[in-house]
Amino acid sequence: MESFEVAVVGMGALGSAAAYQLARRGAKVVAFEQYDLGHVRGASHDTSRIVRTSYGAPQYVRLAQSAYRDWADLEAESGERLLTITGGVIFLPTAGPYSASDFTAALEECEVPHELLSPAEVQARWPQFRVPEGVETVYTADTGIAHAARTVATLQMRARVHGADIRDRTRVEGLVPDGGGVIVRTANGDFRAGKVVVAADAWTNALLEPLGAAIPLDVMQEQVTYFQSSRPEEHGGDRFPVWIWEDEECYYGFPTYGEPTIKAARDVSFNRMTPQERTYVPSPELTAQLADFVHGLIPDAGGEMRTVTCQYALTPDRRFILSPLQDHPDVIVALAAGHGFKFTPAIGRILAELALDGESTDDISMFAAPATAR
Repeated sequence: MESFEVAVVGMGALGSAAAYQLARRGAKVVAFEQYDLGHVRGASHDTSRIVRTSYGAPQYVRLAQSAYRDWADLEAESGERLLTITGGVIFLPTAGPYSASDFTAALEECEVPHELLSPAEVQARWPQFRVPEGVETVYTADTGIAHAARTVATLQMRARVHGADIRDRTRVEGLVPDGGGVIVRTANGDFRAGKVVVAADAWTNALLEPLGAAIPLDVMQEQVTYFQSSRPEEHGGDRFPVWIWEDEECYYGFPTYGEPTIKAARDVSFNRMTPQERTYVPSPELTAQLADFVHGLIPDAGGEMRTVTCQYALTPDRRFILSPLQDHPDVIVALAAGHGFKFTPAIGRILAELALDGESTDDISMFAAPATAR
């Protein structure tokens, strides 16, 4: 049986970042992916993801600040440009469930520069928007875009450069902690590892349930739509920000990025299905709902060019889980609840620290795994 210091299960963004950080520190690491690398079955494919420090809780703001440092380190180490900073706005209707004061308080506590804008001030700065009265807007200049597919490919490439053994098309079928580490049972044989990082997203509980450590997950198919831009020069990142609408129904979108389209989506549409049930077919109803919202907020947005599906696996309250299992401390779980890509390099480093040092240099106390099976 081959032996490794650490095994990583799942090679999406978080698993690829963990494999990279582990190998960079000199660990003997093996990483397993059940499908081809770069597949479209999970949550890490396509082009763009939002990066931001703007959150309504200081714990996430501080983690985002760490992530920006880790993004810069990854870009310097790899020679790749992965982030494009555009600035970004968060629209918060005053009658909605989210408060602009939570965002500004968290940003102030963490000393992140920001502005609180009225609809008139938003209109003056970005006339592309039509923001109604009764909406407060939080602006942060450090918001931008991460290139998703390039980031994951870069992490995998650099992990291999540093010696990681990456085995795609190798499904992990079970984990057997035995007091001296973990036996990793795969479709291609068994392996021994001192620690195992499970970054399997919607497939996580297939490995945790036999250990009595299942985590409640709400799994659904999500989708993003690329709309034609009638004025691409006005929708570029130098003139148009990343935006998020925080209300009972939440939406988000991007300036043009690599093509003359405006990408937008609803965040959490409750189109529930398991990975086995997933259709990969966009919902016409959700596409129409999104188009109505986008055309109201951005009148110059054109018609639908294409719609792409992805998968969410949401934890209760969308809280991250970045910790060893309580009853099986050699098994470390990473779940980012559909909003983790912006933290990718920091989460990879944190997972490596947990596996090799037993603790992280970041405060991750609120991200512990549940103490009992559910």
